[in-house]
Amino acid sequence: MSDYVFGLDTFGDVPTDDGGALLSHPRAIRQVVDEVVLADGAGVDVVALGEHHRPEYSISTPETVLAGIATRTSRIRLSSGVTVLSSDDPVRVYQRFATLDALSDGRAEVIVGRGSFTESFPLFGYDMGDYEVLFDEKLDLFVKLLDEKPVSWQGSTRAALDGVEVFPKAGRRIPVWVGVGGSPESVVRTAHHDLGLMLAIIGGPPQRFAAYVDLYHRAVEQFGNQPHPVGMHAPGFIADTDEEAREIFYAPYKAQMDLIGAQRGWPPMERSRFDAEIEQGALHVGSPETVARKIADSVRAVGARRFDLIYTVGPQPVSARLKAVELYGTRVIPMVRELLA
Repeated sequence: MSDYVFGLDTFGDVPTDDGGALLSHPRAIRQVVDEVVLADGAGVDVVALGEHHRPEYSISTPETVLAGIATRTSRIRLSSGVTVLSSDDPVRVYQRFATLDALSDGRAEVIVGRGSFTESFPLFGYDMGDYEVLFDEKLDLFVKLLDEKPVSWQGSTRAALDGVEVFPKAGRRIPVWVGVGGSPESVVRTAHHDLGLMLAIIGGPPQRFAAYVDLYHRAVEQFGNQPHPVGMHAPGFIADTDEEAREIFYAPYKAQMDLIGAQRGWPPMERSRFDAEIEQGALHVGSPETVARKIADSVRAVGARRFDLIYTVGPQPVSARLKAVELYGTRVIPMVRELLA
């Protein structure tokens, strides 16, 4: 169906070459560009690049990489996923995405969020004690900028604005989503600001997020705003067979989860838990047929109209990533559309 949207997400995870050697950050960034060019030709609707400031990820400024992609693509929509608005300046964020929108001829989108990692806060001089107020105030200002009219704003986290106009202007209202990991307060905030809801589903059964979609729709109605399509993103990987996809994805996925888990107090990833996440949880891993069925099931269960596959988690080989992108665009997306028709 034409009103479903299917995308790819990446944080620019540093991949390996086919000999197992990690690529440099510059090569990893160029690899992402090549993958999105392939996705553009394969029929993928949108790509979202996430902001991180850690050694295992290569992308710290999504809009810069997206601008490069804009010059080599013609139809794929170009989004961040997410822009960590709390540790950035809303005016500069808007200017950068208005510029991206010009370069891409109206294909820019923004997914803002507080981020799942906190490295950007000390890096840019922000106090984690202001975590909540930083996002609340900066989101409020960013939403005002979307109207492209003179802005007056006052808060505690940056200098006040008095009738200021911001340039360049996009000449349209750039689509903006808020990335939400499962907080009811975040869902209501998103509805209050009349923005799209993008659910980050990285573990557990996707259907448990259906309650947040219902809350979002009820809150939108109560605020008197127009409903927006709800999106979801979840990790996964595609290869020719289920067995091949699991074997390619498992070791890099485990390495990444164990690295993060050591910092957050999670136990090491076991193969049985990995397999369970594929069978009953958030991982969309397997052959094109298997992944298509799982995506269709997830979209129905959640009530989403957009699905983004996080196709890089850890250091997968370059050739396998390219194959996964091609299979997603040419085989998985058409099958999902048929299943949802």
